[in-house]
Amino acid sequence: QVQVVESGGGLVQAGGSLRLSCGVSGSVLSVDALTWYRQAPGNRRELVASIGKGGRSNYGDAVKGRFTISGDNAKNTWYLQMDNLEPEDTDVYYCDAEVTAIGGYLGVIWGQGTQVTVSA
Repeated sequence: QVQVVESGGGLVQAGGSLRLSCGVSGSVLSVDALTWYRQAPGNRRELVASIGKGGRSNYGDAVKGRFTISGDNAKNTWYLQMDNLEPEDTDVYYCDAEVTAIGGYLGVIWGQGTQVTVSA
């Protein structure tokens, strides 16, 4: 059983910072890619950032220059550092992980999301 769990969300004032964490636990052999998305109820899912096994990262246009994705493969934990937050960043943030487990390739596994609220 492999689980993906996000944490670190909360309420912050505009201009502030938060760091989200995404932990992948269970019988994990490798995480080949990790992606952060955000989505509010009724809205379209938006790419925030992604990182591959080699460390190459990619960012959505709305967060470039403000957010940074990083990871610790040894701990199977990835982070999204969010700086200079804006009210428009308010959303539920999800991470998904492309996982190979001891039993074989599992594909993409989603977490339950963490709420980020930025007040003006």
